[in-house]
Amino acid sequence: MQMPTQSDVVLLLQLAELESLARQADSVQQLSFHIANDAHPLLRYRQALVFDVRPPAWHLFNISGLVSIDEQSPYVVWLGHARKWLRERLEAGEPQWITQEDAALASDVVRSGWEEWWPNGAWALPLRSRAGQVQGWVVFLLDEVPGAGAGIAMSRLTQAWGYHWEMLARRERDVSWLWGSRTRRIAIAAAVLILLMPVRQSALAPAEVTSLDLQMVSAPIEGVVKEVHVRPNQTVKAGQPLFSLDDTTLSHRLAVASQAVAVADAELLAARQNAFRSDDSKAQLTTLQSRAEERRAELESIRSQLQRQTVVAPRDGVAVFADINDWLGKPVVTGERIMQLANPDRPAMLIHLPVADALTLDVGAPVSLFLTVRPLQPLSGKLIETSYQAALTPDGVPSYRLRADIENGDPQHARIGLKGTARIKGGWSVLAYEILRRPLATLRAWTGI
Repeated sequence: MQMPTQSDVVLLLQLAELESLARQADSVQQLSFHIANDAHPLLRYRQALVFDVRPPAWHLFNISGLVSIDEQSPYVVWLGHARKWLRERLEAGEPQWITQEDAALASDVVRSGWEEWWPNGAWALPLRSRAGQVQGWVVFLLDEVPGAGAGIAMSRLTQAWGYHWEMLARRERDVSWLWGSRTRRIAIAAAVLILLMPVRQSALAPAEVTSLDLQMVSAPIEGVVKEVHVRPNQTVKAGQPLFSLDDTTLSHRLAVASQAVAVADAELLAARQNAFRSDDSKAQLTTLQSRAEERRAELESIRSQLQRQTVVAPRDGVAVFADINDWLGKPVVTGERIMQLANPDRPAMLIHLPVADALTLDVGAPVSLFLTVRPLQPLSGKLIETSYQAALTPDGVPSYRLRADIENGDPQHARIGLKGTARIKGGWSVLAYEILRRPLATLRAWTGI
C-alpha cells in the first residue's frame, strides 16, 4: 500500500479547511465570497469570478480580492458584456477550459477586454444542485491549464460548494418569500389598510327579555309573607291572588280592638244614663264619645289592613319574580317590591352593560339579542333608554342598565325571563382604535397619563 506523500496530506487538509469554511456561510452571498477567495492556495489563480445563473440573466456575485463590487467601474461594465458571451459558451453546463483564442469569434468588446484584463485562460466550473441543475458558475483566471490533481480536487470541492449553495438558496427563498422587500412592503401596506378599515363599535353584555309595560306589585303593609299563590313567569288574570301576608298579629289586634270598642260603648252608655242625675257624668259624655269613636276607627283600620293581606293582580299579565322560596317567611315593609306584572305583548330587552365595556351609545342604536335557547336566531331591536349612572348587578359588576325594544318579538320566542347575550352597536371607528381602545384605557388608568 502506497503511503500518501506530504503534498497529498496538505491537499487533503486544504480541502477540509475549504469545506469547513463553506459550511460556516450564512447566505449564498457569503458562500460566494468564500468560493472566490479561499481556493487561491490550491490554484494560485489571478482572479476568481462567481456568477449566479438564476433567470433572466447571469448575476455577478463576487470577485476575488474585492469586498464590494462597483457597478460603474470599467472592468465590471466589461464583465457585463463578457458574461453574456460566457453564458452562450457554457450553455452545455460542463466544465471548460477557455483560452483567449476561443474568444476570437466573440465581439470586439469582449476580445479587447480579454487582452486588457484577463490572462491566457479561464477555467469555468459549474456549481450543481443534488438534482444536477446548474445553480452558479465559478470562473478561475489562470496562466496555464490546471493539472489532473487540481481537477480532481476542484471536482470534489465544487460538489460541496453546490450542496451548500442549494441549502442556503432554499432557506433564503423561504425567508425572502415572507420577508423580501417587495413582500414586506405588500404585507405592511395590507396591515395598514386592515388597521384603517372602518368598523362599527360594538359591545357584548348579558341581557334578558322583559316588557316595556311593567307594573310593580309591592307589599301594601308591613308584615311577613305567608304564601305566594303564583309561580315565577306565570300568566295571571286581573283579580287573581298573587301573595298573602301573615294575619296572625292583625287578627289578635282585631280581637283586642273589638273588645276596646265594646268597653268604650258601654262606658258611653252608662254616662248617658247617669247624665240625668249627675252633672259629672254629663261633663264626661264628650270625652267618652270621642274615645268610642277613636276605638271604632282603630277597629276599621285593622279590618282594612286585614282585607289587604291578600294582594291580587290589578290586570292581566305575567308575574315576574325569581323564586317563591325567596319570599316565604320574609318580613317586608310597606312599598317593598315583591314581583312585577309584565305585559307579554310588549316584549323588550333589559341589558346590563359593564362599565369596562361601555361605549358611546345613542337612542336608536341597533341591538341584537342572542338568547341562550335560540343562539342562531337573534332578536333585533333598537335602544330606547340608557341609565345615567352605573349600578351593581346581582353578580356585583358595575353596569349601566339599558332597555331596547324588540322588533321581531314573537311571543313564543321572546318569552319574558329568557336570558342571553346582547350585542349593542355604536358609532363607526377604525379597527386600530378598536384594538387599542381598552389597552390604552387600562394604561391610562395605571399611569394617569
